[in-house]
Amino acid sequence: MEILMKQLFYGRALFFIIALGIGGTFQNGFHISSINSPSLYIQDFINGSWVARYGKPMEERSVKLIWSAIVSVYSIGGLVGSLSVGYFTIKYGRKKCMFYNNIIALAAAVIMGCSRKANSFEMILVGRVLYGFSAGLGANVHAIYLGESAPRKIRGIVTMSAATFHSMGKWSGQFFGLSEVLGHEDLWHFLLAFASVPAVIQLISLPFFPEAPRYLLIDKGNQEMCNKALQKLWGRKDFKAEIEEMLEEQAAIKGEKPKNVWELLRDRSLRWQLITMVVILTAIQFSGVSIISSYAFEVFREAGIPDLKIRYVTLGVGATEVFTSITCGFLIDNIGRKALLWRAFSCMASTMALLTVTLYLKDTISWLPYFNIFLIFIFIMFYGLGPASVILPLCLEIFIQSSRPAAFVFTGILKWTEFAVIGMAFPFLLAELKNFSFLIFCGFCLCGALFVFFMVPETKGKTMLEISEEFNRINICRLFCRNDTQNHGETILATRL
Repeated sequence: MEILMKQLFYGRALFFIIALGIGGTFQNGFHISSINSPSLYIQDFINGSWVARYGKPMEERSVKLIWSAIVSVYSIGGLVGSLSVGYFTIKYGRKKCMFYNNIIALAAAVIMGCSRKANSFEMILVGRVLYGFSAGLGANVHAIYLGESAPRKIRGIVTMSAATFHSMGKWSGQFFGLSEVLGHEDLWHFLLAFASVPAVIQLISLPFFPEAPRYLLIDKGNQEMCNKALQKLWGRKDFKAEIEEMLEEQAAIKGEKPKNVWELLRDRSLRWQLITMVVILTAIQFSGVSIISSYAFEVFREAGIPDLKIRYVTLGVGATEVFTSITCGFLIDNIGRKALLWRAFSCMASTMALLTVTLYLKDTISWLPYFNIFLIFIFIMFYGLGPASVILPLCLEIFIQSSRPAAFVFTGILKWTEFAVIGMAFPFLLAELKNFSFLIFCGFCLCGALFVFFMVPETKGKTMLEISEEFNRINICRLFCRNDTQNHGETILATRL
């Protein structure tokens, strides 16, 4: 802990982490949660703007359709933003990419803020698309920028700060969405435009920080600038070990150009890394946590909580995720990524199974609804201690420099697509299966725990090349086993003949 604090305060590292966070994953978390509170006011605004134009009210079904479009186009924008990560990070670098991304966020905030004055719900649609694009691009660049700037020994805690800021963004969206703050009829458009504040802060801050050191050395071949960047961020000391590690990775790449997604998918040496990310991301998206975020009102109502108390319970859930994410930061470089992941997934599966039982029995015992709240808090706590915090460091570490931008594009596509699928499917699951829909989430968590425990190597304290070699051993082992099986089959056939 003492060593960590010294490293953070020697240079500009702490301010760098904060500045990147508030303009990076914080924005994504804020947009996910803040749209829920003013939903009724926005629907009234849609109908009111239609009446002002055409003199008659819009059909209720049409209002719901437009509202659904406002919510869902954020995912479309996020998907497009994720698809753009590889192109923009390679062409402009990490720092410029974040700078331009905040200009997009600022433009979206202005459009949102002016929508009510202009009496145009179409402006909200445009703003949501731009917000989604900015969040999809910014969250991925944020993680890459952090990981390529951090020394190996504290890479875990530095990179997982992106998850902490995402949690803080969700909690902030819930807090500012309260009717006592910005979530009431006269101020909802300011709530939608609030993202301009972190965007402006990051725009002002970024010129004081260097480009990512790994990008400067491995991609640009500038060792002197790399060393200066490390010293500016982490203080004036010897970074010989870090630079040697980067030079080894540069030599291993042998001047290979950054891969695109298609080249990444075709590369057999990266097949196991891709499978790992697919399984873990799917387990996270279908664990039930996105449902608690997006459909908190329905989930807590099903749990038996009075409507007037739900928004405060949701605020407590968000605070729990922030707290556990910060706690995980002090554990990730000690316990390791693998241990945190499989243990958290196991506990999440157990909690979901128990929640299914207590939801089924909630009408038989008076205190069970409050126990259900406790279980949801426990579930969020394990989520914050494991998957939420570990996924970004893991994704960054298992891919080397030439594959990393394409890997983040691939994981972004997967994440946003699965987010849209579960968001659309859950209302129907809840209607058909009721409480038993949570057993599906339990199954995904259990599969994630088993896969991580048996198949994923530990990455704690290892260089990018060492981690790559760990996955290569898995590929070689599987190839050897397959060849051995084929040879054994051929021997048996020859014997029979």
